[in-house]
This record gives sequence, structure tokens and C-alpha cells, in this order.
Amino acid sequence: MNNPSRVFAAVLPASGREFTGNDREHGLEVRAVNRQAPSSRVREIQVTGTAEVCSRADRASVRVNVDSSKESVNEVTDSVTRRLDYILQAFRQNGVKDEDTTVRRFLQREADLYHMNAEVTVTFSDFEKMERICSVLVEKLDKSVCVGTPQLYHSAECLSQLRRRVCVSAVENAQQKASEVSQLLGQSLGTPLLVREEDTREWRNEDEEDGGRGQGATPLPHLPRTPMITASSRVSVSFSLRDRSRKNL
Repeated sequence: MNNPSRVFAAVLPASGREFTGNDREHGLEVRAVNRQAPSSRVREIQVTGTAEVCSRADRASVRVNVDSSKESVNEVTDSVTRRLDYILQAFRQNGVKDEDTTVRRFLQREADLYHMNAEVTVTFSDFEKMERICSVLVEKLDKSVCVGTPQLYHSAECLSQLRRRVCVSAVENAQQKASEVSQLLGQSLGTPLLVREEDTREWRNEDEEDGGRGQGATPLPHLPRTPMITASSRVSVSFSLRDRSRKNL
């Protein structure tokens, strides 16, 4: 009779955790499967692979405020506009794109005085450039400008790349594990049969809350800690097995 049969060999993970960089590995399952008949026996190895990847914030947002109080609208507008033009020019000269800059103006009247406030919000991907420009503004404009504390965060592109990296790393770990086990069993690792991502997680480091709280006054305070996000992925991968003698057939 050609009854289907299965043979399983399981190797359990050790009680502790072993790391290679940020990578973690778990258990594996090796099995020989005869789904139809001995002549069509399919042998495969199933392994799990896990990985952890960390990523620092790649964006910083800074607010610069200018305000003035005058007896006429023209005077208060001119006062704010002169400083505002200098600020925007400083950003442009240092390679900041217009699409990364937002300007808002507020004008109000109280009794006999007109008050105007202008707020410039700039997004940086180069943190050293950010520090340099903010220092120049504080030095040149002194008390007539207020440079806020940078707000550090992860962009959508950064998070998307992080998720791809951790999944690929987990698959690479699974493939390496399967290759070493197949050699131990005197076999050659064949083509992948199935790749499935079974679990993903993301979490922020505990120090993130210290970064980017509120808007500080000049001079520019010490930069907050850079927020970190860690992502983990666990995948299950199946490979076919073949005899080493048939490797080149």
C-alpha cells in the first residue's frame, strides 16, 4: 500500500536567548513528508527566523517666533517683516527648501497698540545643519527672536524602511539556520517553498518622552535625546531538501 506518511524531527530552542547583533533566533522543525507515494516523496525543512532592528529619528521640526508691538499697523508689520525676511533668507542660504518651511502671521489690537507675531516652522533632515542655523539666528537676532527646542521624530519613509529591513533580516536568519541544519543532516538546501511573516512588533525607547517637549527660549538649549524605535519580525520559512549527491544533477 502507498499510504501517506510523515516523519518529524524537532529541535527545541535553548532556555536562554542568543543574539547576533540585534538578531534573535528560535526553534526549528525538520520533516520528511511523503504526501503521495515513495516515488514522489517531498522532503522539506521548516524554520523560524526572528530579528530586531533599531532606527533613530530622522526628522526635526523647529519653530522660530518673532513678535512686535507698535502704535500703527505699518510700523508693527515692517518691524516683524524685516526680521522674518532675514530668517527666511538664512534658511534658504543654508539649503533649506521652501516646501520644508511654513510661515504664519498673527495680528491683533489691544487698546492703542497693534501686536504682530510671526511663526516659522522648519523641518530638517540634517541635524547638524539645524544646530548651525539656529545658533546663527540666536547670535544675530538676539532677544528679538525666539528659537524653540527641536522636535525629533520618525518620518513615514523611515518607518516603512525599518519594517522592510527587519523582515528581510528575519528571512536571512531563517535561511542561514536552514542551511546549517541541512549540512548537519548531510543534505543540500533547496529552493524556498513558503515564506510567511507571522508576527511584527514596534516599540519606542523609554527616553523618547524627554525629547521635544514644548518650545524653549533662547539661547538654544541642549538637544533632547534622539527618539529610537525598535521593530521585530518573526517569519516561518520552508525549504526543500535534496541529497548532496544530487546537488549538481
